[in-house]
Amino acid sequence: MQCLKVDLADRSYPIYIGAGILSDEALLQRHIAGRQVCVVTDDTVAPLYLESLLQKLSGYRVTSVVLPTGEAYKNWSTLQQVFDALLAERHDRRTTLIALGGGVIGDMTGFAAACYQRGVDFIQVPTTLLSQVDSSVGGKTGINHPAGKNMLGAFYQPKAVLIDTDSLRTLPEREVSAGLAEIIKYGLIRDADFLAWLERNMAALRALDASLVTYAIERSCSIKAEVVAADEREGGVRAILNLGHTFGHAIEAHQGYGSWLHGEAVGAGMAMALDLSCRLGWITDAERNRGVALISAAGLPAVPPNGMVAADFERLMSVDKKVLDGQLRLVLLRGMGEAVVTAEFTADALRQCLVGFEQ
Repeated sequence: MQCLKVDLADRSYPIYIGAGILSDEALLQRHIAGRQVCVVTDDTVAPLYLESLLQKLSGYRVTSVVLPTGEAYKNWSTLQQVFDALLAERHDRRTTLIALGGGVIGDMTGFAAACYQRGVDFIQVPTTLLSQVDSSVGGKTGINHPAGKNMLGAFYQPKAVLIDTDSLRTLPEREVSAGLAEIIKYGLIRDADFLAWLERNMAALRALDASLVTYAIERSCSIKAEVVAADEREGGVRAILNLGHTFGHAIEAHQGYGSWLHGEAVGAGMAMALDLSCRLGWITDAERNRGVALISAAGLPAVPPNGMVAADFERLMSVDKKVLDGQLRLVLLRGMGEAVVTAEFTADALRQCLVGFEQ
C-alpha cells in the first residue's frame, strides 16, 4: 500500500492506494469519528462491493443509500434521496458519509456531506479508474444543471481517500478508457516524462497491468495533490487540471449527460485544446499530433460528436465556470507538460478551431 498526502493544513488528508485496501477494516474505521455511517452507492456498484463494505462496519449504525447509476441522475432530485435517508435515520453531526462508487457518487456524496447540518465528515472510496485519479481527490463536489455541468456544488475535502485497485477488475473497457483520459491529462499539463511513459505503456494500461496501473494512479494523484495544495479553491493554478474540460463539458451538455462518458468528452476536448494551442503557435504540429495519437491509443474519441457545430460549443462554453467578467478562459499548452490558463486567444482563432472539428 502507498500513502500520499493532500497538504491543506488542518484539512489535510491521506490517499491510500493498493490492492485489497477495502479488506482492511482498521484502515477504514480509523477515519470514522462517530458511531453513525451512511454509505452512498449506486445500483451498479452495490451488488459488487456494498455487502463487503458493510461487514467492515458491523460496529456502527449504518444506513445504505443506493442511487440510480449514471451522469443523468447527478441532480437535485437524486441528491434529495441522500438527505431523506439521513433525516429519516436521525443522523447527527458526527455521522460519516462514505462514497462508494465512481465520480458521480463521489461528487454527490461530498456535496451532501457539505450541506447536511452545515457539514459532516465523508470518505471517498472510488471504484472507477477515472474517480481514482481525479474526482475523489481535491474536494470538488456538486451536481449538474441542464445549462451546465457541475455548476452547483462546494469545495469540501474528504477525511480520506481509499483507492482499492482490485475494484478495477470489474470495469468495462469503455470505463477504463475514460479513466485513461484523466491520466493522459496529467502528463500533458505537468509532466512530460510521465507523458512519454504513458506512450510506451498504453497498451498494457488498457489491459490493466496491475503494477503499471498502480503507478499511473499514484503519479496522477501525486500531481493532483500538489496542484490542489497550491490552490485549493481554483483561484489560479488549479484550473490547469481542466485541460479539455471546457470543450468536454459542452459535449456532455449537448449530448445529454450520460450519453458520452466524462472521460470520453475530455478526450475529445483535449484534442481540441491541442489543436487550438497549435493554431496559436504554442506547440508544433508534431506535438499536437503526438497528443492526439495518445488519446486515440487510449481508446478515446479525438473528435466531438457528429452534428455538433461551432455555434453549439460557443453557446455552451459561455456558461463555463472559467468565464470571468464575460471573458472565456481556456486551459491550453505552451509546450508538452506545460499548461496555462489563458484568455490570450482571439475569437477568430477559437472559431477556426471549432469549425475545423465540425463533422
